[in-house]
Amino acid sequence: MNTLPLTRDLVLIGGGHTHALVLRKWGMNPLPGVRVTVINPGPTAPYSGMLPGFVAGHYTRDELDIDLVKLARFAGARLINGYATGLDPVAKTITVADRPAIAYDVAAVDVGITSTMPDLPGFTAHAIPAKPLGTFATRWDTFRANAENPQIVIIGGGVAGAELAMAMAHALRDKNPEVRLVDRSRVLSALGYTARQKMLAALASASVEIIEDAEVSEIFPEGVVLNDGRTIRSDFTTGAAGAKPHDWIADTGLDLHDGFITVDANLRSSDPDVFAVGDCAHLSHDPRPKAGVYAVREAPVLYDNLRAVLSGGDLRPYKPQKDYLKLVSLGGKSALAEKFGTAREGPLLWKLKDYIDRKFMDQFDRLPEMELPKLPRTVALGVKEAQGDKPMCGGCGAKVGRAALQSVLNDTFGDDAAQVQPGQVITTDHLRSLTEDTVMMTRIAAVHALGDIWAMGGQPQVATTSIILPRMSGALQTRTLHEIMQTASAVMDDAGARIVGGHTSLGDELTLGFTITGLTKTLITLAGANPGDALILTKPIGSGTIMAADMAGKAPGADVMACLAHMVQPQGEASRILSKANAMTDITGFGLAGHLRGMCDASGVGARIELGTIPLMQGALKLCEQGIRSTLFDDNRAGAGAINGPEFDLLFDPQTAGGLLAAIPRKRADQILKKLRDAGYPAAIIGDVTDTGVLETKV
Repeated sequence: MNTLPLTRDLVLIGGGHTHALVLRKWGMNPLPGVRVTVINPGPTAPYSGMLPGFVAGHYTRDELDIDLVKLARFAGARLINGYATGLDPVAKTITVADRPAIAYDVAAVDVGITSTMPDLPGFTAHAIPAKPLGTFATRWDTFRANAENPQIVIIGGGVAGAELAMAMAHALRDKNPEVRLVDRSRVLSALGYTARQKMLAALASASVEIIEDAEVSEIFPEGVVLNDGRTIRSDFTTGAAGAKPHDWIADTGLDLHDGFITVDANLRSSDPDVFAVGDCAHLSHDPRPKAGVYAVREAPVLYDNLRAVLSGGDLRPYKPQKDYLKLVSLGGKSALAEKFGTAREGPLLWKLKDYIDRKFMDQFDRLPEMELPKLPRTVALGVKEAQGDKPMCGGCGAKVGRAALQSVLNDTFGDDAAQVQPGQVITTDHLRSLTEDTVMMTRIAAVHALGDIWAMGGQPQVATTSIILPRMSGALQTRTLHEIMQTASAVMDDAGARIVGGHTSLGDELTLGFTITGLTKTLITLAGANPGDALILTKPIGSGTIMAADMAGKAPGADVMACLAHMVQPQGEASRILSKANAMTDITGFGLAGHLRGMCDASGVGARIELGTIPLMQGALKLCEQGIRSTLFDDNRAGAGAINGPEFDLLFDPQTAGGLLAAIPRKRADQILKKLRDAGYPAAIIGDVTDTGVLETKV
């Protein structure tokens, strides 16, 4: 919760090593008044120092990756999952596909490099560049698991290519691999004589074939063609030749050097509000080779200078070291060390490299946990109990539970939307933000509110908005409202509705809501389920548990991103497919058990659920088994009433923008399920309606 108004936008483009360290420092000591945004394609950022060890099989993918979702949550930053495709220093905006432009006051670029070769025929279609690392690591993981008699070609005989060649040979040593390292001139030419000889010996020991003075002219699915006409078979072709800047940087209008952003001693570009670090930057005052050690040591300087430019302070220079200890993996658990022209090798050096790399990663794996606000020494009776022992969840996890609502609403407690007149329904729904990404939260809130219309078989008609912004300056209000309204309009347009008005105010935190009307030809209510009907659920459950874990910094970033993707999936087409349902509801704050209880009570029936058939969100079961619960869990358990059979805690998990639950005549269920799956819904038949009047579960 912000105690001071937000007045400046800081945007970090890329989740490279420097930015990861800046985020960690920011979480420990943020600058009040600054809204931080991180843009990165994916929930994680691989650590380059451990990539050869990962390729060789010494590290798992989890050990390789920095979890940017956890890191952003710790720093109080919003993480935008996407590729930056442009930066406009005049408009001071950054473009990311499928969302409004992102405005900034100060920006920093840390997107690394790419080793793609778009001009090499066949490379884009049939090869994989070694950088960006994330895509490469995923492709290698799949290849390593399935390869038989593997043939591998690495294009580029520098240190990076040689490291990969030896790591691949080691990882596949039991599968008779043939690994070839191809270079247009001489391999490892950047190394000193002693280090080069030791590396050549290590390559020979790993049975890596070296092909020098040869250039690849074409890549095809089964191999590569050299410029002298030779054809070499390859099942996995990768490029590790040199460093290439990302194409979009050329269109920024910033001063560049060979395509890389030119920065001064303060890491500032030719535009004073844009900084650049890591491999995508060129240090004009003291040029250095592309190496991760410089990115790591730039972090404290960038952190200080970002704070300075955002608060009106003085900047300080970055002074890179002249040389550094180079530790090169040799495939197995052995490494070569080189500095000042002196080289050594052996297993002890691997242990040193492993220690350094793990120490670097440990600082991201052991972030301090989010604490509750400290209470004053003297408080009213019941305050400690009301506060609870964990932060209040967002989304539906922050709602009032079914048991509490039942006790006061009585006869008005029923269907998802209210019938205004025959053929027209209305609903209203509002959510406390569960993600710092305003665009993502708007999509979630809109889909969530539309769910009530879809659950009654309605076609959305018109909507009004209700927005509470956190305290912020006028400029940030304009930026934020632009993101919200452009996104909300797009979601409503896709659903067939239009926004006709709304209300906006300021408060402690972001809250979004919509009041929506819909038109129905055949009204579907909670009542109408018949014994023998099949129960179909269109989305997996588990969002309340995952988001509660996210708030506590315990949810893997990939699970959080997958959860958010489920939330923003519209249910309009599912509603049309389910238009002949006998009864229907959407699964939201009361959880699957609570909403099913509401359907059974309204229809005068019972239900039997096959626990093993319920679709679950990625990671939800594991987090549930760790004891993680949404703050609404206890109330939902009470509101669901008695359940006969084995208890499953995710039944009581509050869902945000959850799926539709429909009672369908059994004879039509399989056909409808197929239509739902063909339309892209992860739907399942999870049980059936009974005449017992009770809820039952079975394994």
